[in-house]
Amino acid sequence: MDMQGSRPLAVTQQQAWEALNDPDILKACIPGCEKFELTEPNTYAVTTALKIGPVAARFSGRVTLSDIAPPHAYKIGFDAQGGVAGFGKGEAAVKLTPAASGCELSYSVNSTVGGKIAQLGQRLIDGAARSLAEDFFRRFDEALQQRYPSAAPTPASTDPTPLPKPGRGMPGWGWAAVAVVVAVVIYLTTKG
Repeated sequence: MDMQGSRPLAVTQQQAWEALNDPDILKACIPGCEKFELTEPNTYAVTTALKIGPVAARFSGRVTLSDIAPPHAYKIGFDAQGGVAGFGKGEAAVKLTPAASGCELSYSVNSTVGGKIAQLGQRLIDGAARSLAEDFFRRFDEALQQRYPSAAPTPASTDPTPLPKPGRGMPGWGWAAVAVVVAVVIYLTTKG
């Protein structure tokens, strides 16, 4: 249910913050994302189509930003429904810290899931979630390089470093949320 991690980015803290606040970049980076739209200040409507093992569903929900401290950190609350496939909800904290070769995105996610997704085997869920999160980071790194071509490639884009493994009992949606909330969240796993 809890997950923490960090990711080096070869852009400045301000550049990462700006990219994390661009709904078009996030929509393009979130695997299966069909919609990522601002509906009111600091609130986004999100629709994502996901397949985890035998369960495929379209999840629709809301992402809300709070405790916003540009360009350093923020929190993301998320709540998504996938019909019979299940639901996911939780909160993510994101932090951007300047580093020698750019900045570092740190995040922690606390989430819960229910429905069919929660009934899948933990290894299947963890594998799918890790794959979704890796896909998000790869796409985000590419988007940053296109937007800021003078930035050097990140270590993640030249040497795939595995993401931290989910904690014991971490539901698959937690990682998928990191893909969604890794979009907003992770806006670097959340706009941090």
